[in-house]
Amino acid sequence: MLPVEDTALAVTDTGGDGRPVLYLNGSYCTRKDWRRVIAELGDGYRHITFDERARGKSRKSADYSFEACLRDIDAVLAATGARNPIVVGWSYGAALALHWSTRNPDRLAGAVMVDGGYPWDYLATVEGGREAGKEQIRTLFKRFGPLMPLVRPLGMAARMSAAQHAEINIELNEIVAESGPVFDLVTFPMRFLVATGASLGGTDEGLTAMRATLDPILARNPDVQVSATVPSKHTTIVRKDFRAIADAVREVAALRPGLVN
Repeated sequence: MLPVEDTALAVTDTGGDGRPVLYLNGSYCTRKDWRRVIAELGDGYRHITFDERARGKSRKSADYSFEACLRDIDAVLAATGARNPIVVGWSYGAALALHWSTRNPDRLAGAVMVDGGYPWDYLATVEGGREAGKEQIRTLFKRFGPLMPLVRPLGMAARMSAAQHAEINIELNEIVAESGPVFDLVTFPMRFLVATGASLGGTDEGLTAMRATLDPILARNPDVQVSATVPSKHTTIVRKDFRAIADAVREVAALRPGLVN
């Protein structure tokens, strides 16, 4: 348990001399979701995972903001002493990977984005505009609030109130909507795993539009590339396509052979 600000994070570090890989979870997921990827990559890598605030075995906090999550990455790396990791982020974790890595380009070997971090402005697509979209999200989480303790073990909720769930979701939508220019700051290997299946609560049209926002980025920044396009759903990609994720990690590692812990 790593003390950080007003909370403590559950951290796992396999140690060793292998290249460090830091895994950043989906919104409400935990360290255990990466176990197939870790097993596939094996002992040649040093695997660092942690549960974000109020997820898994980590403790609650008064601050669940995106910036707090970025500070937690710094805290985990400082505590483990890991240098030049390959950062692997899934969904919410991919957005964290984008922003942390572009703020710290000299501190990582590269990044793997697992069906996340797309610069898509979902709120702008909602009928009635952005404020209507925010209210839609708040209403949705309020409606499903009583079910959250039941779905928490499935990685679909955190130990937060319905209102807190809604606000971190709204904040993420606002951050990714403005993330297009952030990709221009990528000066290291960044590889995407793109899912083509459905997502809980998403329409086929919306998901297609979201993933299409990657196209202009690929066209203008050669450091950003798609490693694989897979048939999985957004929610099952880590479980079903763990080999493709591991291959993307190996691809980044091969491109930066001199950057080892």
